[in-house]
Amino acid sequence: MQVLIDTNVILDVLLNRKDFVQNAVEILKLSESDFQKFVSASAITDIYYIAYQEIRDKVAVKDLIKTTLKIVHVADVSELNIISALDSEWKDFEDSVQNAVAEAHNYDCIITRNKNDYKKSNLKVFTPEEFLKEIKNKSEEKSDK
Repeated sequence: MQVLIDTNVILDVLLNRKDFVQNAVEILKLSESDFQKFVSASAITDIYYIAYQEIRDKVAVKDLIKTTLKIVHVADVSELNIISALDSEWKDFEDSVQNAVAEAHNYDCIITRNKNDYKKSNLKVFTPEEFLKEIKNKSEEKSDK
């Protein structure tokens, strides 16, 4: 299974956001053999910018991102993805780009804390908590058979 992880979920881990970090960490810990985790290339720049605004230490932020890139893969953002996002009727351009990337790469779903931002997506969209429940249920179904 291939999943696109939204910017906010990565930031929950990097910035240790109290109410969200546990589920986000669990998502990142999922086995690579079962789940390939991706972030878009455009999300990396957003992650850097937002993390730097909080941490104010370029070396620390770069190290956090390098560590993250050992866990997740980077999905390229093409010109066609950008055009698709521009032509969409989504309110938020960044979310539209994320969705265009996920759809173009045929990912199975998007994991985000802001599901409402992805109402127009053709993909399944889960919060981290929902995704963890979903895979737990599927795992239990397999073991029952």
